[in-house]
Formats: sequence, structure tokens, C-alpha cells
Amino acid sequence: MTFVFTVLLYLGLCLGRQTLVLAGNPPKPTLSVQSGSVVARGKQVTISCEVTTGAREFRLYKEGGPHPWRTKNTLEATNKAEFLIPSIEQQHGGRYRCYYKTPAGWSEHSDPLELVVTGFYSKPSLSVQARTVVTSGETVTLQCGSQLGFSRFVLTKEGEQKPSLILDSVFMNSTGQFQGLFPVAPVNSSQRWTFICYGYHVASPQVWSEPSDPLEINVSGAVQPLEQSPNISNSKAGSQAQDYTTENLIRMGMSVLVLVLLGILLFESQRSRRPARHTARRENSASVKVAET
Repeated sequence: MTFVFTVLLYLGLCLGRQTLVLAGNPPKPTLSVQSGSVVARGKQVTISCEVTTGAREFRLYKEGGPHPWRTKNTLEATNKAEFLIPSIEQQHGGRYRCYYKTPAGWSEHSDPLELVVTGFYSKPSLSVQARTVVTSGETVTLQCGSQLGFSRFVLTKEGEQKPSLILDSVFMNSTGQFQGLFPVAPVNSSQRWTFICYGYHVASPQVWSEPSDPLEINVSGAVQPLEQSPNISNSKAGSQAQDYTTENLIRMGMSVLVLVLLGILLFESQRSRRPARHTARRENSASVKVAET
């Protein structure tokens, strides 16, 4: 009876856990922008809300705006809903979330998506401190500056969706500019290092300036000849070692051949002496017999 009671209790606990899981909210969706979260003013933007299970009603809301900001209903259950912004403007910058409805109820909210709109202020300037040609392995400092009183500057690398660095601006009395100094990790010649920067005011963190002119860092590849010279010397050393090995093998072969010839000559010499010894012994024995008689 004790064993049966234990089994029934275990099954009851498992069923209870499954019931709690089924009664919980559906899993949260995923929110994304195909063209990237940093968009130039006037561009068309499509925000996608994706789910793992089908749904017929999706809602999108923007922090600080009406809730929901947009609603989309479908006739049949689908795994994705798209919300179109025909021409993105300043008011569209911000943090977005989405959620959906199933027969079990409303889902959890998605992780926030921060949509940034650029092109509302004059572009800052971007330059490299000291020089534009650097050696592979060096750390470079980039300077983003503007006459406008930006609160912060943003540095982005070509080919990357997210900003590389965000820094508070500092006013320089010597130049009369607000600027940010961005240290860039050791650079190398195996990839391109092209950057642009933006400025924005802390009151509107999702509204950025026009992008600066692209700045490409020229990484010196002077290290390559140094890498080739050891290979050349190694090849020469290898060929010389191979020549020495061949000569040693030839010398050893000649030595073995000489030893073999000497052995043959010695064997033949000993062999030729044996008949003479037998003849001498016979003659001696014959002379002894004659003397005895």
C-alpha cells in the first residue's frame, strides 16, 4: 500500500506541474527590424513580431505612446505580424514591444527594441588623433566633434548593426567644440576599419544627427616581408640539410662497399693458403717415413 500511495502521489505532482505550465501565459514573441534598428529619416521601416505558436491578434506599443500603438488581426493563425512605417520621422524613435493573444490568453511582452532615427542635426566630424596610417597591433583613438552642444557621441563600425561605443561629450576650450574620444581596440590588416559617428541630446536619445563622413583607418602591412624572410632562410637551411644528408649517405655507402671488398679479398687470401699448407704437411710426413725406413 505504501508503494502504491507513493506512485500515485508522484503522478499527481507531475500532472499538477503540467497543469500549471498549461495555465501560464504563452511564451513571449520576438521583435525585430530587418533593415536594422538605426534608420535614416524618411526611410520605410517594417517591424516584425514573430511567435513560436500561431496567433490571430498581435499588438505593438511604443513606450510613452498610446497602448496599444498598433493592432493587427488575421483571419487565420500565423507566426508573424508586420507593422509598416511608410516614412520614419522623429516621433517614431523610441522603445517598442509586442505581444499576442491565444485561446490561453495574452502572451508576455517581447524584449524591447530600440528604434533610432538619424538625420535631424548637422553631421559631426570624425578624425584620427595623431595620424591616419597606423601599424598593425596598435590601439587607435578616434575623435568625434561638433560645434553643437551634443550630450553624447556614438561611434559605429561599418558592417555592424549595433553602436560600437557611446561616450559623454566634453567641451574643449582650445577648439570651442564638443567632442568624444573613442579608443579602438588593436587594429590589424586582415579586415577593414571604417567608422562613422553621430551626436544626440540626452533628452531625445533615439533621435541622432546626420552621420559623419566615413573614416577609414589605413593599417600598415609592413609586417608581411618580415614574415616572408624567415620562410626563405628556413627553405635554404632545409635544402642545405638535405644536401648534407645525401652526401653522408653516399659516403656511408662507399665505406660499406670498401669493407665488403676487403672482406672478399681477405676470404680469398685465406682460402688460397689452405692447399699450400696441406701440401707441405704431406711432404713432411713422407720425408719422415723415408727416414724411418
